[in-house]
Order: sequence, then structure tokens, then C-alpha cells
Amino acid sequence: MSEAAKPKRPQFRNIHITQIVGYRLPLAGVVSIMHRISGFFLFLMLPLLLCLLDQSLLSEDTYAALYGFASHWFVKLVILALSWAYLHHFCAGIRHVMMDNHIGVDKVSARKSAATVLTISLTLAVLVALKLFGAF
Repeated sequence: MSEAAKPKRPQFRNIHITQIVGYRLPLAGVVSIMHRISGFFLFLMLPLLLCLLDQSLLSEDTYAALYGFASHWFVKLVILALSWAYLHHFCAGIRHVMMDNHIGVDKVSARKSAATVLTISLTLAVLVALKLFGAF
């Protein structure tokens, strides 16, 4: 077959930074990126959380002070964000381990598992929010 007669093959290239806003990622890709972002967020917050834990264990007075600090609505939102990040990272991590073991790697299963991860993590985050803000 001559060069002219060969069918033109599609070329897949990386998108440019200006095209990111218009790019539509599949749900599995969104969950994967959110898994990375939540892991990075948890990694960044780990030193602060360990410091706060250390301070809360020093004495009853520091515990009471931190308990009062944690009762502010903005701090509760930060705690909720950390809780969601942990819950999402945990659920998506289980999904990634399953996919590493070649379970659910086809397109339909990957889409369903991504939706399941989002549903479970958001449902658990809503339960944490209800508990944080005193619904039960």
C-alpha cells in the first residue's frame, strides 16, 4: 500500500492549558483527580492536625480551649472539609485497589464505581455535617 492510500490515523495530543476549562472529563476521571487533590490536602494538613492533637492531650485546660475553638462555625466547616477529604480519599482508594487487581476496569464498571464513590463519600460527609452542626 502506498503512502497516499493509507487511511489517516487519528492523533491524540495533550490539551493546552487554555483548553482545560472546556474539557469534559468522564466521571471516573473526576473521581481520580479528586482522589489526588484530597490526598494532597490531607498531606498538607497532617502537621497541623498532629500539633492540635498534641496540644489537646497536654492538659484538661488546653483540651477545653481547643474544644471551644472547634465549636466556631468556620472551624466546623474546615473540619467538615477534612472529613470529606478523608472519606473521599478512603473510598476512592478502595476503588483504585480494586482496579489495580483488575476488578471493574471496563468502562461501564468504572463509571458505576466512580458514581458509587461519590455517593458514599458525600452521604457520609452529610452525616458528619449533621453531627457537627448538632442535628443529632
